Amino acid sequence: MEENLYDEFGNYIGPEIEDEEEDDEEDEWLGGLADDGEERAKGDDDGDGAMDVEKEKGADRDIVLHEDKKYYPDAEEVYEGAEALVQMEDTQPLTDPIIAPVRSKNFDLLEKKMPDTTFDFNFLAGMMDKPNLIRNVCFLGAMHHGKTLFMDLLVMNTHEKDWKINKEVRYTDSRTDEQDRGITVKASSMSLVLQDSKEKSYLFNVMDTPGHSNFQDEAIAGMALSDGVVLFVDVIVGLTQHVERMIKHALQDKMSLVLVVNSIDRLVVELKLPPTDAYHKLRHCIEEINETLEKLYDSVATEVDNRVYFSPLKGNVLFASSMFRMMFTLESYAALYADIYSAALEPKQFAQCLWGDLYFNQETGKFQKSPPDADQPRSFVQFVLEPIYKVFAHCVGEEKEDLASTLAEIGIYLHKRDYDLDARSLLKQVFQHFFGVGGGLPAFIDMVVEHIPNPKENAQIKVERLYSGDQEGAVAADMKKLDHTGYLMVHTVKNYHRPDCNAFDVFGRVMSGTLFRGDRVKIFGESYSLDDDEDMRICEVSNLWIYEGRYRVEVSHVPAGNWVLIGGIEGSIKKTSTITTASIDEEIEIFRPLRFPTSSVIKVAIEPLQPAELPKMVDGLRKVDKSYPLVKTKVEESGEHVICGTGEVYLDCILHDLRRLYGDLEIKVADPVVEFCETVVETSSLKCFAETPNKKNKLYMVAEPLEKGVGEDIEKGKVKIDWESRRVADFFTKNYDWDALAARSIWAFGPESNGPNVLVDDSLPGEVDKKLLKQSKESLVQGFQWATKEGPLCDEKIRSCKFKILNAAFAEDPVMRGGGQLIPTARRVAYSAFLLATPRLMEPVQFSEIECPADCVAAVYNVLSRRRGHVVRDLPKPGSPMYVVHAYLPAMESFGFETDLRTHTSGQAMCMTMFDHWQLVPGDPLDRSILLRPLEPAPAPHLAREFMLKMRRRKGLSEDVSVHKFFDDPMLLELAKQDAELQQYF
Repeated sequence: MEENLYDEFGNYIGPEIEDEEEDDEEDEWLGGLADDGEERAKGDDDGDGAMDVEKEKGADRDIVLHEDKKYYPDAEEVYEGAEALVQMEDTQPLTDPIIAPVRSKNFDLLEKKMPDTTFDFNFLAGMMDKPNLIRNVCFLGAMHHGKTLFMDLLVMNTHEKDWKINKEVRYTDSRTDEQDRGITVKASSMSLVLQDSKEKSYLFNVMDTPGHSNFQDEAIAGMALSDGVVLFVDVIVGLTQHVERMIKHALQDKMSLVLVVNSIDRLVVELKLPPTDAYHKLRHCIEEINETLEKLYDSVATEVDNRVYFSPLKGNVLFASSMFRMMFTLESYAALYADIYSAALEPKQFAQCLWGDLYFNQETGKFQKSPPDADQPRSFVQFVLEPIYKVFAHCVGEEKEDLASTLAEIGIYLHKRDYDLDARSLLKQVFQHFFGVGGGLPAFIDMVVEHIPNPKENAQIKVERLYSGDQEGAVAADMKKLDHTGYLMVHTVKNYHRPDCNAFDVFGRVMSGTLFRGDRVKIFGESYSLDDDEDMRICEVSNLWIYEGRYRVEVSHVPAGNWVLIGGIEGSIKKTSTITTASIDEEIEIFRPLRFPTSSVIKVAIEPLQPAELPKMVDGLRKVDKSYPLVKTKVEESGEHVICGTGEVYLDCILHDLRRLYGDLEIKVADPVVEFCETVVETSSLKCFAETPNKKNKLYMVAEPLEKGVGEDIEKGKVKIDWESRRVADFFTKNYDWDALAARSIWAFGPESNGPNVLVDDSLPGEVDKKLLKQSKESLVQGFQWATKEGPLCDEKIRSCKFKILNAAFAEDPVMRGGGQLIPTARRVAYSAFLLATPRLMEPVQFSEIECPADCVAAVYNVLSRRRGHVVRDLPKPGSPMYVVHAYLPAMESFGFETDLRTHTSGQAMCMTMFDHWQLVPGDPLDRSILLRPLEPAPAPHLAREFMLKMRRRKGLSEDVSVHKFFDDPMLLELAKQDAELQQYF
């Protein structure tokens, strides 16, 4: 063995040795495999499938790397036809959950299931076809005068639930913020079947309205659907200015009134008046209301024969205590005595002896006008008040063993556990038994049925007040007859949001015909007219409900005279609407939009905290606009979104709803401001003129202030521009001593058809081509209304101005005097006439009614004096320790006034403020000599200048008024410069 072939350990390291035998064996083995493969291929062609099996066996023997191993099938194999996307970057923000939770907005207090009631809803639906058994009423009164608690009595009497005797339910306050604030924010309706004293059933559609002065719009909407008003007055507070305005509105609409003198328990519990003094207080309260009615009847020019006053003897006055769940009229109280002396007493005759200066002579058994004894009480005191006082005294002062025997003597038997209740709850139980069913509820039903008409009796008055179309047409005739087979006409005034707050259902009254679920209907908005039908949509009614506050009852149809909640059509309705069938062949006009005795003069600017949420905020503003009848939302030229409301509480509720209900976003709110108006105090110093851009036409105009009261009369609808010219002329000649020529030459009101500005054609026929002037009238009116809508000082509305067209020159060719030439020219000449007539700013002034103790009156004067306010009068409230202060306060100074007032009076004063009138702001807004110093309050003469400059900055306008851009003629500028007073403006 050679050493170079092996290593030191004996291993072979030499050249490779070839073994011919092994090579031959390997060749034979490979050849055999090839032969087997050919045979298997032939077998596969024969269809025995053996080849597939062998391939799979071969694949199992392959070496597969760990990272290539496949433990589970692919998604394409499991879900055939599905597309799998692989994203390497997360596009969802970290603040958003991968799977968003289902959020339910628990803002409304709703019944989880249909409550048990004393009546069947099929029976209620059947009564809807009987108009003589229906009463549509609206509860009206000041805040905390007991409307909602009285509504609870109706609900408790008809709904079988475990009502807690010591808890105020406030059932119609179905929003959580209403429960938290303790006030009603939204008008809420309920339809209930109630029985009178003869156990006859009636369908009562009742609207509970807010009592706060900021929510007058909700009360007005409720009255628009009702045939009568139930007026609630706290016996101690009496009638307030806010309620007085609501009564005036009801009288203008010729609505029937009944009175509920509420909170009579306060005479006993709080004031501790003896029964005789309590009678005088009750009598004074009713007489005070009748004196106010007399004054209001005169203001609305009601005929003497149609005037109705309140008197317990007439049966239109109900005495009640919502707190202690009792109510009675004189007749119902007399019936209590008739149950005892049934043979000898007639309730109606006895009731006529229970009011006034009548005394009962026990010896003769008769009533007489003079007292038989010196200390003999009046019949009302003896037979009505003294028993109530005795019930209070026994329930509060006696032990429960003695009380049980005392109550048994008058037929009242309570459960043993009732005697362990606190005094207030015990009195509630006793009075409910003392006055019978529902604490005397049949007495209320009797009063309403007798003194408030049913829908058929009141249909003609309702149609005349609401419908703007032809009163002699077929449609109006069906409504006046309340024909449930006639033309379908529905008047909607309210929008209620769904529980998810994403959609609204509209609430209204069927005026004629019958509305069915699934009907295709035409919906006319407030802007619809026969000449402009753009505001009209066709929709399908998806649902119909009877609205019950905290729940809804679905029905298939609703006949005329009833209230209805309609689903599926809200997308085309903003405020109010008119609904009719889609296939109607008559000309339909709309129901008049709601008229409000107040204005939205307080405004705030808002923007979203996150700019990306602007679309969400805009959508929320649209929903707010639907939810609140009097709110106004607009976008200024600077891009800021503005909300206008009636007061601070009103705006606070709107912003709460925008944040939590309709927008679900955070917003930034600017400091509140007020709307201003622009006016003039003198006649234009020069006859102003302007040429059209093509130099073919020329207009001459002057401006002067309107007579006091004209603007208010136009806004209230006492005179309308669509009257015939002779009727309009008669109004101005009789009421404001206008000459006949000027009165007949009135062209338009502005900026709307009921705006407080007047355009007059004061040109002479010899100087002007009247034919061409008449042909150009429409363009000139549009320019005038454009000018009065956006004044030159700060883009606010112009008010109480009369614009006179003195002369005009027009091109013969109609193309040369088209609207594009005349409209901006008319606007410019109106501006120039306005600026040369000593322009001034006007601000809104609020009326404030303050109730406080006598020792706080001085503090009220002090707070008002620091806010440019002044007291009109202060009077003691008869029969109470309170004073009532009436004051005027500029709206610009009213922010935080209530908080300031409570601070200075230790919380003893309460105030209600509402818009009253417009007044001039002190100072000249165009006085450039005034220098405004930052962080210093401006003196009174500088206020107009300060308000104007700050408003222009906020709106993104130039710092000061560019007067020269409104004067396009060099000759006019030269004439103006010659006047020393006008020189400072140029």
